[in-house]
Amino acid sequence: MHVDANDDVIERLDGEHARMCEAQLSMFRSIGELDRAEGWRESGARDLAHWLSMRYGISNWKARRWIDAARALERLPRIVDALRAGELGSDKVVELTRIATPDSEADLIRWARRVSGAAIRRRAERAERRALEEVRSVEESRSCSWFFYDDGKRMSLTADLPAAQGAVLARSIERGAERIPVMPGEEGEWSVDARRADALVALAAARLARDPDTDRSTVVVHTSPETLASGEGSEIEGGGIAHPSTVHRLLCTGRVQVVVEDRAGNVTRLGRLHRDPPAWMVRQLRHRDGGCRFPGCGSRAFVNAHHVRWWSRGGRTDLDNLVLLCSFHHRLVHEYGWSIRREPDGEVTWVRPDGTRHRGGPAPPEARETEGVDRLQPVPVG
Repeated sequence: MHVDANDDVIERLDGEHARMCEAQLSMFRSIGELDRAEGWRESGARDLAHWLSMRYGISNWKARRWIDAARALERLPRIVDALRAGELGSDKVVELTRIATPDSEADLIRWARRVSGAAIRRRAERAERRALEEVRSVEESRSCSWFFYDDGKRMSLTADLPAAQGAVLARSIERGAERIPVMPGEEGEWSVDARRADALVALAAARLARDPDTDRSTVVVHTSPETLASGEGSEIEGGGIAHPSTVHRLLCTGRVQVVVEDRAGNVTRLGRLHRDPPAWMVRQLRHRDGGCRFPGCGSRAFVNAHHVRWWSRGGRTDLDNLVLLCSFHHRLVHEYGWSIRREPDGEVTWVRPDGTRHRGGPAPPEARETEGVDRLQPVPVG
């Protein structure tokens, strides 16, 4: 009897594939456990997908697919068994969980055995498109109004839109909200509304940024060093009050017009206009940092040039005093107690609000014994 030497290799590969599928199933279960316990919080991540992406170096798209699959597999025992046995690979399983139900999974497994992973993905995408096509809209009268209240600290916005236009707005806000992080202290179901509000502001800010008339499209905040030091709110031109911590964040990227007044409050001189880093410096900063400098983040969307030593407190607009931060990690620094230290070799060290050093990814073996007690001295922001 002739035995092909390749048979041994194929048999070994089959066994390795089955073990890999079983390991992937174990990982899905661990992801589900971490998801339920919200164990990724307090780690500098905006959500679980962001945490997986930063910690294990996978794409955000794949991280979200894995999370969705982990949640779906909790109610799909037959697909779990097929993955554990290596009958279906993890790529096919991830796509199947988008369309499978407890009633349909048995038939879908039989079908999935004889088709490609791409065919399963196309079927899932067609199902999603059909759901979108079922949306109907009716034209209605439209209006939009707003007013400030609570002594200028809040603004109420009301819109009445035709359903079709409202769906466009809702979709834009939802898509934006997917990229807006849950800030510390804003956990829970109600935080979805907070992210939608942030997404609406981001849409408006992007529109203002494209406006050719910078004077008419600028939101003006009147403040002073004395006002910021006192902790009082700063006046927003046209109505409203901005908290000092918010003003400090805006000073990182906003234009500042210096106005010199005498003791009676009369303007005696207008100082020069201080702007963001010039275009050539931003290009060098983007080339050097590549994206957000929080360990493992690297986001290129909604990034700002942040002054390690705050510009509002004397920091210079020089490359060695600038780092790229995404909007989420920028807010962690200004409004949630995190701080940044630039080391002599150019590396950026992140310090948690409790003074401990943040590590990106699993700690190396030699650092595990001191994990959680690596405490640094507070970093002065000024």
